[in-house]
Amino acid sequence: MDVLLVDGYNMIGDWPELQVLKDKDLDQARQILIEKMAEYKAYRGYRVIVVFDAYEVKGLGSEDNKYDVEIIYTREKETADECIERLVKQLKNVRTKVYVATSDYTEQRTIFQQGAYRKSARELELEIKHIQAEITEDLVRYKAQKQTRQPIVNDTVWEALEKMRRGE
Repeated sequence: MDVLLVDGYNMIGDWPELQVLKDKDLDQARQILIEKMAEYKAYRGYRVIVVFDAYEVKGLGSEDNKYDVEIIYTREKETADECIERLVKQLKNVRTKVYVATSDYTEQRTIFQQGAYRKSARELELEIKHIQAEITEDLVRYKAQKQTRQPIVNDTVWEALEKMRRGE
């Protein structure tokens, strides 16, 4: 299974929709990002891990799971970049492609050296918008197909089956 590691605050700082929220309600910006990553996971089938930097926060760090998306808050004095680099080393193998979503150029170079692929914040945002458009198209197509379906049996057969069911 392919893995997408997301530098959470990098996405929040880069995506216009989340930039607006980050100064007003950072928690809501995180929540929206996690929801978008859940859609991404459901559509692409990747394992998705979102890493939030807790460099300035005291504590051991924590892990959570919302909507089947793994969320990591780094431990004290650990940056998201350091955590992502550690995860790339752990997860990268012959069968697993690891993608890292970050626009941090230094981080991109580091993960390239470890054999991971990169997605910039802009690329991931565009991919998510494309997925949302595909989902909308699929729903429209499904509804149209559902309305034009022909019944499996005609009315005469249906009535005969109904009589048999009732024992008439």
